[in-house]
Amino acid sequence: MYNQQAVETGILPDNEIISRILQGEKNLYAVIIRRYNQRIYRVAMAIIGDDTEAEDAMQVAYINAWQNLEKFKFRSSFSTWLTRIMINECLLRIKKRKHFLEMKEEIIDQGRQNSNRQNAASAIITTELKKTLEQAIQNLPEKYRTVFILRELENMSVSETKECLSISEVNVKVRLNRAKSMLRNSLSDLYRSGDIFEFHLSRCDSVVENVMKQISL
Repeated sequence: MYNQQAVETGILPDNEIISRILQGEKNLYAVIIRRYNQRIYRVAMAIIGDDTEAEDAMQVAYINAWQNLEKFKFRSSFSTWLTRIMINECLLRIKKRKHFLEMKEEIIDQGRQNSNRQNAASAIITTELKKTLEQAIQNLPEKYRTVFILRELENMSVSETKECLSISEVNVKVRLNRAKSMLRNSLSDLYRSGDIFEFHLSRCDSVVENVMKQISL
């Protein structure tokens, strides 16, 4: 049994959890799922852009990670390893669909642009503005959107982002700057990482239950 308080406060480090899972404490995998649901969901939304498919991809990625857990060599952080698995699953789904997300020139329609410019000085993000911001990010081309979410919303380092996406550090920086430039005119300084692409507790419970059910077969 693991200490519930330690789990809730995030005291148990990833490597300790993985080591104990590999030693037979299968139930600890639920801790990993809850710890990374938010990040994995954001990555899925960045690449796939569909809420239902994103959740399905999350479960597949967690199961893939579980099945390959013995191959994790502790050379990189577990979070980076898991994120890479999620990205690969999302890209595979896009390939199977045989088309990529539509890349739009305009971030949002002119009416919302005018509205957002008037409200840019406000520190309060209303539900409407939150939806507008999520849509603006979603409308970025996939290669810029993914770097933006990993760096700005998930606070991943340039090195981690480079490793996850298999691109150079220069490309990470260039893509991030391009993404910011595309958002700046209408949405400058409006995003808040805690409010974007939230993965609520009820959905978190569902993913944990489904994944744990699968790995227990």
